[in-house]
Order: sequence, then C-alpha cells, then structure tokens
Amino acid sequence: MHDIRFIRENRDAFDAALARRGLAPIAAELIALDERRRALSTEAQVAQARRNEASKAIGAAKAAKDDATAATLMAEVAALKERMPAIEAEEKEAAARLKAALEVIPNLPADDVPYGTSEEGNVEETRWGTPRAFDFTPKEHADVAPPLGMDFETGTRLSGARFTFLRGDMARLHRALGQFMLDVQTREHGYEECNPPVLVKDEAMYGTDKLPKFAEDSFRTTDDRWLIPTSEVSLTASVMGELLGESALPLRLTALTLCFRSEAGAAGRDTRGFIRQHQFEKCELVSIVRPEDSEAEHQRMVRAAETILERLNLPYRKLLLCTGDMGFGARKTYDLEVWLPGQGAYREISSCSNTGAFQARRMNTRYRVAAEKKTEFVHTLNGSGLAVGRTLVAVLENYQNADGSVTVPEALLPYMGGVTRLEPKH
Repeated sequence: MHDIRFIRENRDAFDAALARRGLAPIAAELIALDERRRALSTEAQVAQARRNEASKAIGAAKAAKDDATAATLMAEVAALKERMPAIEAEEKEAAARLKAALEVIPNLPADDVPYGTSEEGNVEETRWGTPRAFDFTPKEHADVAPPLGMDFETGTRLSGARFTFLRGDMARLHRALGQFMLDVQTREHGYEECNPPVLVKDEAMYGTDKLPKFAEDSFRTTDDRWLIPTSEVSLTASVMGELLGESALPLRLTALTLCFRSEAGAAGRDTRGFIRQHQFEKCELVSIVRPEDSEAEHQRMVRAAETILERLNLPYRKLLLCTGDMGFGARKTYDLEVWLPGQGAYREISSCSNTGAFQARRMNTRYRVAAEKKTEFVHTLNGSGLAVGRTLVAVLENYQNADGSVTVPEALLPYMGGVTRLEPKH
C-alpha cells in the first residue's frame, strides 16, 4: 500500500516510478480523491463543532427567555443532525474509493532495479557451478521420474490436473529435501522454525498484498478462509497490527508448508511434469527488519537460498529482475535459476524480494525507534529457501544415470535411511 502523503508531496517522482513499471500516471487522480475525502472530513468536523456550539447556545437562550433565538438554534441543530449522516457517508465512500485505487497499485521499484518490459530485461549477476557433462542424452524429469515413484496418473485421477502422487523412495527424497532445507536455514542462518496455519483470513492475505488483486490465483474455502499460496502470508502476517520493539528486530522466520495456487492464467505453462502444481511444498524465508537494514538483509536472504543449491551441487545463476518482471509487492527481487539438463535451460527455483514498507503499511506493523521515541513502519522481505518440488526436479535431472536410476546427492544421505540411489521399478 502506498502513502498518500508521500504521493501528495512527490507526485512527479511517484508517476515517474510507475512509468518504470510500464504504468500510466495516476498521482493527480489519487490526489483528487484524497482532496475530496479531506474536504468531506473537514466539513464533518465543522458541522459537528457547530452542532455542539449551537446546542450549548440553546440552553443559554432558553435561560435568557430568548425564545426566538432558541428556536432558530434548534432548527439549525436539527438541520445539522439531518445533514451529518450524509456527510459521513460521503466521506466514507470517498475514503473507500481512495483505498480501492491505492491497493491495486504495485510497489515502486528501487532506484537500482533495471528498467525492462519483460523477463528479457533481467540482468544476470552471477553463475555458480559447471553443468554436468553427460555421456548420454539426459532426459527431462517427467520422463525419468515415473518409474522411480512419481505417479502423475494417480494424482490426476484423485484430484485432477497438476496434482501428483509420490511413492516410496521418491516420496522420501522429497521429504529429505524439505528437512535438509529447514536444518540449514535454522542451524546456519538463524531463522526461527515455525509451523503456521495454511488456512488464513482475508486480513492476512490483504496485508501481504495477495488481495484484492490476486484473489483468482488462490483457493478459497466455503467458510471464507484462504489456502495459503505461500507461507510468506502466514509468517509475515504473524506481526500484523503489532508495534514491535527495536530490540526485537530483525525477526527471521522459516517454515516448511504445503502451498496452494490455482495457477489462473497459467494454462499451457509447464503442464507436463512436476514444476507447476496446484499443491506443493516450500521452505519459506521471511525477515522483518528496520528500514536501514533491509538492503543488507536482502543480500543475506539470497545467500541463504544459494547455500542450499551449492550444498546439493546444483548449478545455478542469480538474476536481478527488471521493473517489468517484478512481482506486485516487490521493490527489488533476485531470482535464482537452477540448471535443468533435460530441458537444457535455467529455470526459476527461488525468488527473494524486498517489499520495503509496502506490506507493513497494509498490515499496520510498526516498530518503536528507541533513540527517537517515535514509530516507523518495518520493512518485510520474503524468499524461497527453496521450492521443494522444483528442487526435486533439479536433483532428478542433474543426478540421473543412463540406466534410469538417480543418485542421491551426498548432502541428503543422512536423511535417506541408507538409500543411495532411486532405482526404476518396471
């Protein structure tokens, strides 16, 4: 959510930042809505003050036996009493219109985010690892995985397209990946492990910028709760409405949860295989920090995600997303893309975003600045450390063998109960 005061004071800069997002100027429209709201608020306050003043004057007029003045004042009070609900209703409507306009405007990009209109404008910053040289033609995971326990047919029969049933050592490898990620993030990077709800209220979805704009991308229950699209929602909203002490920051939270996405508008994209599912698991990273610490925290979060890929010896590259490819709530985003030899391409496996105060303003989450005895909005950051299903895909493709088996990465062996290789079952 944007601060209308900032827009009033920086209308040209606001519109220029939106232009980098490919959006038309809107500051003048927002300011006009705000002026209407403020004028009605002033009118309501003046009317209430005059009503109070006139009410007192009626008593004085009656005490002085000035019936004419008392009658005039009583008529004025009656008129104000009749008019005030209409003013208040108009003010409420004006405020709602302003809020509705503000809440669908994306975050402003940071100054160092490159301009671009699509993913073609993203900037590759680094690469790690050397793709494996195969002595056979590597297959895509959707061809390697079924004999190893990735059962697409049963998942579809049970739940429809984009659901998968994992069996045996495949299910264990998937579980091992999630446990490995949690252990690294908690033991080495200082994130507090959480087990949050996967059903949340409107307020949590709204506060983390998933509503109203992206309602169709999520699943809603019949009792008006939402299945989380990512535990970013639960973890970030855990501080919703709070006034935090400066000494409590930074807060670093992580969770391994089921996530649910309707994938509205994604028809035809990765429909084959395990990459784009309606239900998946993700190890989420969330940080709540002081504004002056958010840039350094962003780099720290990206490094925490990179560590998982490096421990698994999966080649990857880091991209700084351009203005045209960033998510709605982000002011700056880094994507990590893992090498998939079966596809012969790098594919996204983690996205780490700094949202600045954008979510905090929607959630009304502040911290008290100890030295200055004032409050400010916190900055929130979120990232994948990592997406478990996509990491499983990367392991299957990078560790496949000519005989159809898949070698278990060394880092996962402590979690596999002696299983060192997934063998095909014909």
